[in-house]
Amino acid sequence: MMPTPIQSSQPIFSEAQVAQAISALHIADIHQATIGEVLLVATYLEKTFAIPMIRMDQGSPGLPANKVGLEAERAALARGVGSQYPPAGGIPELKTAASAFVKAFLAIDISPRSCVPTTGSVCSSFGSFIACTQRNQTQDTILFLDPGFPIQKAQLNVLGIPYEAFDINPFRGQGLGPKIETYLAKGNIAGIIYSNPNNPTWGCLEESELQQIGTLATKYDVIILEDQAYFCMDTRKSLGTPYQAPFAPTIANYTDNYILMISASKMFSYAGQRCALLCISDKLYERHYPILAARYHDAGIFGDSLIASILYMITSGTTSSTQYGVAEMLKQSVLGTIDFVHDTHAYADRAARMKTIFEKYGFHVVYDKDVSAPVGDGFFFTIGFGTMTSGELVSALLHYGVSSIALSTTGGDLEGVRACTSRMREDLYEVLDTRMAAFAEAYKDRLQKK
Repeated sequence: MMPTPIQSSQPIFSEAQVAQAISALHIADIHQATIGEVLLVATYLEKTFAIPMIRMDQGSPGLPANKVGLEAERAALARGVGSQYPPAGGIPELKTAASAFVKAFLAIDISPRSCVPTTGSVCSSFGSFIACTQRNQTQDTILFLDPGFPIQKAQLNVLGIPYEAFDINPFRGQGLGPKIETYLAKGNIAGIIYSNPNNPTWGCLEESELQQIGTLATKYDVIILEDQAYFCMDTRKSLGTPYQAPFAPTIANYTDNYILMISASKMFSYAGQRCALLCISDKLYERHYPILAARYHDAGIFGDSLIASILYMITSGTTSSTQYGVAEMLKQSVLGTIDFVHDTHAYADRAARMKTIFEKYGFHVVYDKDVSAPVGDGFFFTIGFGTMTSGELVSALLHYGVSSIALSTTGGDLEGVRACTSRMREDLYEVLDTRMAAFAEAYKDRLQKK
């Protein structure tokens, strides 16, 4: 259906229509709405009023699932794997493929034993939060290097685990380590979590910053949870050639206290099958914690307790057929048959085009640079508009048929929204241009400097 024509600064959805959606869905405050709440509002508006939305809210893949995985799953089901429970620690084929994969693309050695499938990285972080904060009696708090993925803080709320957080933007470079140490010196931090590339900013921690974090992790016995949901998707570098530099940056080069979370969702567009990898440092896997042994009545080995006493209690394993599918995709990636970096480059192309439109009408990229280079193009980017707060911009964009999430919900100190490129289609660029022209006309007074 063609979008409703816009005259001058006319919004797509009226105040009454947006208010109807918010009321019907019982959204307490659209300015601080979660990803799920914004998704519901956008879907409600689109379906109720038959007007297409520019969906920049949920980071759901916008590319077809990798066929290699699908075929391997079908073959596994045909062999009858669906009738048997999956092993708690994963099928041998996946564990072996995962170990080879991290060697090929990160140049690090992790044994198959320490590579564990989960039902997505959300499950990975949920279980890891528990294990990290239960291994001794003093370290019970998680530190977020924000901006970050809001779901992870919501998980801690469910678990009743305390957390601290700060926006790293003012401390990038050599100031990052000293800032982190002010938290670690208190003695209560059990783990540090961040994503690299970052959700929502698409910034990437550089080697010098990872070295600082790794050194501190060892000094204070803190576990680093490195979320690599967007594996090798920093298009500024020629990543993704197996066994060939440059390799994706990782904390694993700087400490043994790490858990890597690698997801099939974006890399292979396999989000619906819910499969990710927990790749635990071998040395961390083998560490013995008497408090874990006492709690779970097991041997107290960190990796075994995480798998058998925690993760298994959450999902009872990961779907067998999906494990076979992911195992084959990992294997073919190492062999060079699958080029997942090339396959996902479309997100960077979309981001570049979308940024051009937004900047044309007065928007600016909020988190626009790393330490030594501008932020690249990829799955996410951040935009702001004049003097608008994050919440104001989320609400205003909704009226013009664009859904996004507020940076304030991600722990970011700067004002703006997260834009996801995954659901952008070719036929929507012109629509976005038209709507943002109307938006800019309606809010031109907000472009004035404070």
